[in-house]
Amino acid sequence: MSRRITLSLWMLTAILTIITLAATGVGALHLPVSLLWNGTDEALRQIWLTIRLPRVLLALAIGGSLAVAGCVMQGLFRNPLADPGLLGISSGAALAVALWVVLPLSLPALVMLYAPMLAAFLGALAATLVIFILSRQRDGSLSRLLLVGIAINALCGAAVGVLSWLSNDAQLRQLSLWGMGSLGQAQWSTLLAVSSLMIPTVLVIWRLAGALNLLQLGDEEAHYLGVDVASVQRILLLCSALLVAAAVAVSGIIGFVGLVVPHLVRMWLGADHHAVLPGSVLAGALLLLVADTLARSVVAPAEMPVGLLTSLLGAPGFLWLIFRRGGAHG
Repeated sequence: MSRRITLSLWMLTAILTIITLAATGVGALHLPVSLLWNGTDEALRQIWLTIRLPRVLLALAIGGSLAVAGCVMQGLFRNPLADPGLLGISSGAALAVALWVVLPLSLPALVMLYAPMLAAFLGALAATLVIFILSRQRDGSLSRLLLVGIAINALCGAAVGVLSWLSNDAQLRQLSLWGMGSLGQAQWSTLLAVSSLMIPTVLVIWRLAGALNLLQLGDEEAHYLGVDVASVQRILLLCSALLVAAAVAVSGIIGFVGLVVPHLVRMWLGADHHAVLPGSVLAGALLLLVADTLARSVVAPAEMPVGLLTSLLGAPGFLWLIFRRGGAHG
């Protein structure tokens, strides 16, 4: 990487570190970092350690996961408008949660606490399994997988609509809030679960950054340059699906992070995935952290679903970028 890109990544890291420290003190209740060293109010210190800090770190993990998943999708499809939800993974998770909410089972209390997250994870992995099986077919091209994703999205969306129609008022509200995305369930246990899946998956993707660069030349050219195209595509698809599954299972559906962030990073740092991937992790974490901080402070003591804020922040900016680039090319 060039010196400019390295400095840019370090600058982004410094900005993220500063905002992370600031975000731990912002909210309906002001909790400065000095609470760690000042033992005068143990109750506030426990709130900071058990509620505020895990939520901030979870925002970093989920934002980074969604952005990397989007980066991989845009690289695989060679399309800057590709999205992590493109293959129906988020829709599969949404359908599983809708089934759980509308048709609940009698389970032990501890299982009931984590059941919606488990349902979302299993639904996302079920959609991933369909994609993975199809990717093993001899004619399983990316364009075919894109059409499969559109079909999965349509089917799951219709099924969720039917379940919403069958639900009562309380179930309908729960489904609506989950679909808007929230980090309100942040705990150290959920953070550990997401991180234990995110970190090794991102490392696998990082090792394939060079192959992902070669895939931008086209499948045939990448094959002649020594890339096992089908194998790399399957691994990257599975890794992207796992990242989205983990994020959606914990936070619900949060849009635009995986679409906007990699696109902006690619415009800023260039097309080399050795730079775009770490840049996407940092920028995605930063975007979701800022959005979640605003979500729990702008309308305090109430809380706005963070998925609404990412859409409100991402959609106008992305439209501006599209028209700006179109005007530049025009």
